[in-house]
Amino acid sequence: MTDDQTLEEIRQRKLEELRDRAAGEEPADSTQGSPTEPISIHGAAELDDTVAEHDVVLVDFYADWCGPCQMLEPVVETIAAETDAAVAKVDIDANQQLAAEYGVRGVPTLVLFSDGQPAEQLVGMQQEAQLRSLVGKYT
Repeated sequence: MTDDQTLEEIRQRKLEELRDRAAGEEPADSTQGSPTEPISIHGAAELDDTVAEHDVVLVDFYADWCGPCQMLEPVVETIAAETDAAVAKVDIDANQQLAAEYGVRGVPTLVLFSDGQPAEQLVGMQQEAQLRSLVGKYT
């Protein structure tokens, strides 16, 4: 599968999520607890709501063109599925002001929120074990 095909599949999946959200349907994983898949964030208000709704949120500031971001994506998905932290993804190209607000100068940048406040920030590719340990400190 080519990168273009992969990006198109991601775009289609996101478009379906947005249509469901606009229609008022809740995703299947939005029951109690943390979601088992990363939440796409489209603006400061959505990020604020997500951080307020969950005790621990790991936010992945990424760019589609970023190689290390693509390598980190399966790790972030595993953290979402297997830990008590909610995971959110912010596309820095679509949310430049939000990225600037959190001091994102390079991607990937991960910001961990605990009890509504930024608690940790990591820049660059991270290992799954390191992220599990970081999340574990706050959950």
